[in-house]
Amino acid sequence: MDLQIVLENFGHPPVMFFFLGLLAVYVKSDLEIPSQIGKFLSLYLLFAIGIKGGQELFHSGFTDQVLIVILVCVLGSFTIPFLIYSILRWKLNVYDAGAVAATYGSISAVTFATASSFLTAQNVSFGGYMVAGMALMESPAIIAGLILISKYGKKKAADQSDTSQVGIGAALREALFNGSVLLLIGSVAIGYLSGTTGEHELKPFVGDMFHGMLSLYMLDMGLLAGKRFSELKKAGAFVISFALFFPPIMGMFGIILTYLLGFAPGDALLQVVLLASASYIAVPAAMRMAVPQANMSILLPMALGVTFTFNIAIGIPMYFSIIQAFW
Repeated sequence: MDLQIVLENFGHPPVMFFFLGLLAVYVKSDLEIPSQIGKFLSLYLLFAIGIKGGQELFHSGFTDQVLIVILVCVLGSFTIPFLIYSILRWKLNVYDAGAVAATYGSISAVTFATASSFLTAQNVSFGGYMVAGMALMESPAIIAGLILISKYGKKKAADQSDTSQVGIGAALREALFNGSVLLLIGSVAIGYLSGTTGEHELKPFVGDMFHGMLSLYMLDMGLLAGKRFSELKKAGAFVISFALFFPPIMGMFGIILTYLLGFAPGDALLQVVLLASASYIAVPAAMRMAVPQANMSILLPMALGVTFTFNIAIGIPMYFSIIQAFW
């Protein structure tokens, strides 16, 4: 791994603001971002990422490369939960394993945004169509998690005479119409349909402001992640280890896959980040509604406290260094 790239990543404003948030928690500062402002920043990032992705898709059109990206994203999101479920069942019950599997089959839009910002700082181009792939990765993971819980949860219920049921209908609705999913997909569609006119009208809001808003949001993420670290002690070594080793393992798989498929370096990094990240917004919200039996207290510490922190601090520059070495 190129140490210079790692150091440059630590000098990137959004990353520094993330660690400022961690520091604030460590020193017990009263620094905080009100929850409503944090929600606004989250909505802004989804909006801006979606609009820019839709605009890039408008300029590039639906090429073979775009279709390959979408196929990889959808299949990856749906199959990853099935691949990791058995591993999670070593220590977790059916409901917790299914919820965690869905979380890690899904994506972190903020990790994607940080990787995009990293590529911009490195002067490496990437296709905006990657956002279209990202937008389609939330729902398949949720559906896969529900299939796993429904299949194995019913077996467990039959074995133990458990009358609890998984609310599949409500969760499918959440998977398709969750606020973050709907805003992201809708923004991609609007960016594409509005074309050049929309690009000029929204440029100051989704262009010049983006890095500043991302930095503020990363500060909020640092504050949240810092508070979640204490909860990891209760989760146990297995959960922490899984959350820590999942990103580099999936990252290496993603690097090999994108190399074989002929992705450009910038697109390869973004695809790797999508495969190696975990959701801490849409999936926990869907699982909380659909699977009340699942222990929600382990999802955020895993996805945000460990996996997100690893990807932001080490993962992104590490993946990019490997990509640079082999491309």
